[in-house]
Amino acid sequence: MGEKPQKIQEQKHISLGVLAHVDAGKTTLSEGLLFKCGRIRKIGRVDHKDAYLDTYELERERGITIFSKQAVFSMGDMEVTLLDTPGHVDFSAEMERTLQVLDYAILVINGADGVQGHTQTLWRLLNQYQIPTFLFVNKMDQDGTNRESLLEELKKKLSENCVDFRGELDCCGAEEDSDIKGTVDKAGEVHGTDEFLENIAVCEEALMEQFLDTGIIVKKDVARLILERKLFPCFFGSALKMEGVDAFIRGMETYMAAPVYPSEFGAKVFKIARDDQGNRLTYMKITGGSLKVKETLTNAGRKGIPDEEIWEEKVDQIRIYSGAKFEMLKEAEAGTVCAVTGLTETYPGEGLGVERESVMPVLEPVLNYQIILPEGYDAHKMLKSLKELEEEEPQLHIMWDEQLGEIHAMLMGEVQIEILKHLIWERFHVAVEFGTGNIVYKETIAAPVEGVGHFEPLRHYAEVHLLLEPGERGSGLQFFTAASEDQLDRNWQRLILTHLEEKEHLGVLTGSPITDMQITLLTGRAHQKHTEGGDFRQATYRAVRQGLKKAKTVLLEPYYSFRLELPAENVGRAMTDIQRMQGSFQGPETEGELAVITGSAPVAKMRDYQSQVISYTRGKGHLTCTLKGYEPCQDQEQIAQEIGYDSERDLDNPTGSVFCAHGAGFVVPWYEVEEYMHLDGAEIQDWDDAYEESGDSSTGASGRGYSGQGKDTYSTSYGTGNNSRGKYTSMYGSYEEEKELKAIFEKTFGPVKSKKYNSNSRSFGNLESGSSFSGNSGKRSQSSELPGKTSQGAWRNSNPAIHRDDYLLVDGCNIIFAWEDLRDLAQADFHAAQTRLMDILSDYQGIKGCILILVFDAYRVEGHPEETFQYHNIHVVYTREAETADQYIERTVHKIGRKHNVTVATSDGLEQIIIMGQGAARISARGFKEEIASAKQQMREEWQEHRDSSKTYLFDSMTPELKSHMEDIRLGRKKKEEL
Repeated sequence: MGEKPQKIQEQKHISLGVLAHVDAGKTTLSEGLLFKCGRIRKIGRVDHKDAYLDTYELERERGITIFSKQAVFSMGDMEVTLLDTPGHVDFSAEMERTLQVLDYAILVINGADGVQGHTQTLWRLLNQYQIPTFLFVNKMDQDGTNRESLLEELKKKLSENCVDFRGELDCCGAEEDSDIKGTVDKAGEVHGTDEFLENIAVCEEALMEQFLDTGIIVKKDVARLILERKLFPCFFGSALKMEGVDAFIRGMETYMAAPVYPSEFGAKVFKIARDDQGNRLTYMKITGGSLKVKETLTNAGRKGIPDEEIWEEKVDQIRIYSGAKFEMLKEAEAGTVCAVTGLTETYPGEGLGVERESVMPVLEPVLNYQIILPEGYDAHKMLKSLKELEEEEPQLHIMWDEQLGEIHAMLMGEVQIEILKHLIWERFHVAVEFGTGNIVYKETIAAPVEGVGHFEPLRHYAEVHLLLEPGERGSGLQFFTAASEDQLDRNWQRLILTHLEEKEHLGVLTGSPITDMQITLLTGRAHQKHTEGGDFRQATYRAVRQGLKKAKTVLLEPYYSFRLELPAENVGRAMTDIQRMQGSFQGPETEGELAVITGSAPVAKMRDYQSQVISYTRGKGHLTCTLKGYEPCQDQEQIAQEIGYDSERDLDNPTGSVFCAHGAGFVVPWYEVEEYMHLDGAEIQDWDDAYEESGDSSTGASGRGYSGQGKDTYSTSYGTGNNSRGKYTSMYGSYEEEKELKAIFEKTFGPVKSKKYNSNSRSFGNLESGSSFSGNSGKRSQSSELPGKTSQGAWRNSNPAIHRDDYLLVDGCNIIFAWEDLRDLAQADFHAAQTRLMDILSDYQGIKGCILILVFDAYRVEGHPEETFQYHNIHVVYTREAETADQYIERTVHKIGRKHNVTVATSDGLEQIIIMGQGAARISARGFKEEIASAKQQMREEWQEHRDSSKTYLFDSMTPELKSHMEDIRLGRKKKEEL
């Protein structure tokens, strides 16, 4: 819901959510709160099917909450909107959408079971949304529950700052279910036992110092700590027997504080539903100003919305629901949670007015089911009807498979299937069935790659270059820009980033959505006359697909975190089963008479394991699973074959590009795009060193950073400066990781054989990584390789018909201070370090034969002219006054970069990006040092090989003419005197 206001106002409107693992007693506690606060006259019970908030027939039949409900009641001087959320994991998305509008939350813990797996998931969500939380440990009337041990478990598994608020009552001898007014006096001082006050004080260092000085804690400090999630009040009781409920209400009334909202209108949509008459209801919380009946709402003004998607509609009714009934208002103030009719274009998570759009739920379905219709029923008619349900439950992802003519939906599990079947019958009177659920896979990439997209049919033009990099697991899709505004205007850059976000991009291995990637806009080109917005959409989509085709794909599958409780005699069977399912687990722990195994396993293998557990434990075992996230699939090739996806036949997601020639457009396949593209491609293999060694984490020379979470997480941020992107990590991992991987490879497959040194065909760059500075000084390269992939996966073109000299420009000072041995020498004598570097480079030039220019800064020397001299076989330059080595290198590259093969050795990240635009290659200081060592080692090995394997013969040292004469003498054809 954006940033939470931290101020306190007198008129209190509180939105209070109730969350719990299924069967923890959440609805029963809600009934108790409503009864104690005077909202209802009779307490309903879930097992009696008369709970006030269970308004849906299927909820009463199954005894679970399926849809979030609300009820409004007064608590002291506060008007509280209580939001009861589903506890079953199958309806987690419904619960998570409600979190967007909560001011406070109640987390209900089952005292008999303690902190369960889903409870910890809820706690992580509450922390992510930064919602202040009160804890109520329920069912304390059952045998075996222990208050102290449960509190220790809360501290261990949730937070150290969970504090038992019974200490307030102990100081005055009151009971938790007694009707006393509270333990805060008129001066605002909190009374309690010494232990209770100390437990609160240790939650914040400043409060601890104040408590040690004065010995008192005031109410406003406790309220502030709760609001800042530094303190979590814990209450214990039994909601069914109404034990501890009074103390719980009193604690919330005392320490809850309502936020102050801005005067400008804002609202957050969190739910879409329909009433009994079929009217569309938009549930929202007013987060600023007020909303009146017949007022016009619009989504205009938000960034990145195309004109055709802008809507403007009037509010017909404002309803305040309590259970199944509602009251109508003429005006809803800030803080009010209401349902609005008349709006047809809204969706959950949408922000209206000044409110921003929210992130989509973290918990997402992992199973894909085919919806089987009755024979003869119109599938397209059902598809339209199901789209209405998708508005209410966006995570359904209703999809139409054009090739198979099937409707598919994404669901969390079997319980949700039953509910959906009931809903479809109730609303559309169609009896549907569901096929076997398939796993929802995702795809990512293993290494960085550049993707190029070009769209140029007649009178259209756009070209886009993207850098695709693997991201951290669970990070979703993140988008950045490193493009120069000199080459591509800012408005085009923003449009490209918008196109990246608007679509669910599919992978090329199985057609599954891509995730966990960072996509950076490197460069692009527009035509002043012919480019339109749709052109960049096409070019962007094609750039993503082309990059994915070039990259190594990693298939991801969902994993469960599980907790398995079973008798000790069944532990061996369980561990064997988990290993067979390719899962991992920690050693069994004993809890009472049962053994507990925790770990993780693929959803595909564990989804039906509960029935097996019940069978072999004779009903004594219990399996709890929560979604852990996505991990690499261990059966990638098999899964890809089973799915049988062909990216080249997916016409909706083309991999090639469109170019224009002779007035007509033609399609170029993805593997030939680089041969036709109009902008130079980026050589990405050395960027990792540039970012790591220079410490520059900006996204480009301009310092702009655009970060957006795509379809996976939907969070966006647009900012400036280096912090926009965060810490840049190596594209290919660290050198230590590379060496470790190489050692493993050689141990398995034997040593890596590098290309032998040849005086007629020389290559600059790491011989094992395939770096790209090739040829020799003043001679044309003799390489006859055809265009193909480099070892880094980047496609390259070669044209041996064009003569190019090979230049190497070295930033001397940068190299000296980047190499440890030279840096240490420079501290004692900088001139000695310069001489040592020149000697090293002279040796290197002798091996490679390139034109080597070493540049030193002399810009601080007053009146110093530019000085150039020859040192053995290299050129040494001292820059003139007021010109840095960077400027000299940029100027030189600009002159010769398009005509010759130029490489610059520096670890200045900004410098690397600038010279890249001039057509030069780059190598970092660390990469250059390894390249020199590699070149020397290769020369030694070849010399050693030649020395060990060769013998010296007289004829070897003769000229061909003399050798011919000597051969005639040896054979007696001529005599010595005739020579």
